[in-house]
Amino acid sequence: MVIWDTNTSKVIAEWTGHTSTVTSVCWSRDGGRVISGSMDGTARVWDVESGKTVLAIETGLSEVEAVIYSPDMTMIATGGKSEDLKEFMKIWDAKTGKLITNLEGHTEEVFCLAWTADGSTLVSGSMDDSIRTWNTTTWQQIHVFTGQPHTSFVRGIAISPNVPILASASLDYTARLWNLENGLPIGSPLQHPNCVESVSFSTDGKLLATGCWDHNAYSWDISGILEEAGLLNQSVS
Repeated sequence: MVIWDTNTSKVIAEWTGHTSTVTSVCWSRDGGRVISGSMDGTARVWDVESGKTVLAIETGLSEVEAVIYSPDMTMIATGGKSEDLKEFMKIWDAKTGKLITNLEGHTEEVFCLAWTADGSTLVSGSMDDSIRTWNTTTWQQIHVFTGQPHTSFVRGIAISPNVPILASASLDYTARLWNLENGLPIGSPLQHPNCVESVSFSTDGKLLATGCWDHNAYSWDISGILEEAGLLNQSVS
């Protein structure tokens, strides 16, 4: 893993420990820790100041594709590939690395995770083409998104910073917007010339950036879509 100075674009640190490709990283909200996931099946927590591994989690996954801190930094969620076809998502205690729960529902590899700002809901996207939401108090599944389901792998998801919507990126050549509260689609799919790998909202939530396999990144003005759906000025609870 490599840490960069964003002002100078220079490498300031290299952290070693994983034995295979690092697939996902996530900063803790206070900036003091970084969690990483790897195809070696582990998740590691790094102390930013020292660059040392402070926690190594043997996830039991054959490959870890996604890692994310809970907003209060007490939990870590991991998603990935499982040989037993059951344990694609797991929740861990961020201090001890002990398993809290295994979330069952997806039938294939989990590629991406997102946590709502209030910590109440965890969202996952999978190789089984589905997006699912989970109640983080009961750990029960809330919704499987329907209406205009993706027809290929869901590779990326992002939650708007100020309205209750989710964006998803899929290998079916589309990005889509969803109402987080009911799991239903918002507007028509955003068509691309090739597979879509990633999505990200602007800070005001009115623009969406997507990354595509055609070597291009795209910017979409979604304010009209949100306005038509009555969500433009609706705040996240």
